[in-house]
Amino acid sequence: MGTFSAGKRDQYLNQMAEQEWDVLVIGGGITGAGIALDAQTRGLRTALLEMQDFAGGTSSRSTKLVHGGLRYLKQLEIGVVAEVGKERAIVYENGPHVTTPEWMLLPIYEGGTFGKMSTSLGLRVYDYLAGVKKGERRTMLSAGETLGKEPLLKQQGLKGGGYYVEYRTDDARLTIEVLKEAVKHGALAVNYAKVEQFMYDNKQLAGVVMIDQFSGRSYELRAKHIINAAGPWVDTLREKDHSKEGKMLHLSKGVHLVFDQGRFPLKQAIYFDTPDGRMMFAIPRDNKTYVGTTDTNYKGDLVNPLVTEADRVYILQAANEMFPGMKLTDGDVESSWAGLRPLIHQEGKSPSEISRKDEIFVSASGLISMAGGKLTGYRKMAETVVDLVAKQRSAAGLAAISGCQTGHMPISGGDVGGSIQYKKFVQERIPEGTRLGLSPHEAEQLVRRYGSNIGAVYTLIVKHALKAEKEGLPASLLAALLYSIEEEMTLRPVDFFIRRTGALFFNIAWVEAWKDAVTTYMGKYFGWTTELTAQYAEELNERLAEAIQAADA
Repeated sequence: MGTFSAGKRDQYLNQMAEQEWDVLVIGGGITGAGIALDAQTRGLRTALLEMQDFAGGTSSRSTKLVHGGLRYLKQLEIGVVAEVGKERAIVYENGPHVTTPEWMLLPIYEGGTFGKMSTSLGLRVYDYLAGVKKGERRTMLSAGETLGKEPLLKQQGLKGGGYYVEYRTDDARLTIEVLKEAVKHGALAVNYAKVEQFMYDNKQLAGVVMIDQFSGRSYELRAKHIINAAGPWVDTLREKDHSKEGKMLHLSKGVHLVFDQGRFPLKQAIYFDTPDGRMMFAIPRDNKTYVGTTDTNYKGDLVNPLVTEADRVYILQAANEMFPGMKLTDGDVESSWAGLRPLIHQEGKSPSEISRKDEIFVSASGLISMAGGKLTGYRKMAETVVDLVAKQRSAAGLAAISGCQTGHMPISGGDVGGSIQYKKFVQERIPEGTRLGLSPHEAEQLVRRYGSNIGAVYTLIVKHALKAEKEGLPASLLAALLYSIEEEMTLRPVDFFIRRTGALFFNIAWVEAWKDAVTTYMGKYFGWTTELTAQYAEELNERLAEAIQAADA
């Protein structure tokens, strides 16, 4: 059984360079994580490299919904709706701790995108295509019932609403849990490991040269099949392989703004029309309300796309149009994030109109690139690409591999007895936390974040109680930090506060309160120099400034 500790990272890098792999995955977002899990559980020895932190790109910056894609029905993308609709149920069942059913309200207005008849029909087709279970099928509401669900909605022109189920997720934690499961089955995965160039034997791809972003050391890794799952960087790698031809990526930027529930007390998730005819979400989560997303062409910095003033103005205007009593301003924005969608370019189409369908490109050298797609479809995308590897192996006379194993495989933390038992699981594990001195709220937060891995976190609370006191850290925080370092390969403060906890988006005051103590502790743990500790502290401060710039604009 593999381990996933930051302390053993150098050991993993050496191991990676010592053998030829069946599959090497480039990219540690949800797509790459899904491929690594699928390949490894079918018996293929799999390694994964990520040049930033895991989920550092698109997979920590999405709308955080595993949704069935009602908007794709509008574009007659029937196949996409059917597939992602069925997939979201599988994703939920395999990891109920990171995915939650969320009733969504679609208000219907005079002259809006969706009419009453088309919404009713659309949602019925949606239920049918997505195989929605009985208790989650759509209902149609009157104008009065719609306002009963969400009194903040604009009343003028309201005709009624459609009420249906979507699924909310923590995109970065979903990625981490999928990766942890792959590692448990024997895969090796390393973050901050950048592929600099490809190696070839007789013009056929044979491996990569990778640079460790910490030590600067270079490693050569060899593999029979190399899969490019680098999201917005897919074309960058195709360029390195001299195979960027035919279809190319079209990057679109999506922005979300976060408000405190005290200022924007939304009761109910809403999917609504914007004044320019697009659709947007407003979603209550962890005592906050977040609103997004924009969909604009993007050609800037891929590593760190920023929220612009135009983005903020656009979202605030749309939110104030739909929730007129709120009169939201820049000063009400607590946090924000921007992410990139790696879509496949379609001539003459705006970002909102471009298909979210995924595609696979195979270059003459053998590089397999996976582009497009949605968070919801990650598992199916992985199955498709590993099926292709199986065909290639068969053609090369190599041993056959089993079919996909992930359809009913709980991801790490998801071993809670399925969605039916999840609520009971949470309630049963909270008292253990309170016996350790946690408040019921703290305990519940930890159980929900870690699922069936909560026992390991509780053990760390007991083991390091005195250390927590000495370091001036809450026991629950130190345990979560140590767990993330030793079991989730956390290497920098930003990894912990953004990707392992989501706190920079949804609990920014907590980040401000504990950032210095956490950075100091990590410096001691890893033996950083004073300069390096200061550098990582500054990196976190920069991310904080970017997240709250909307409030200071």
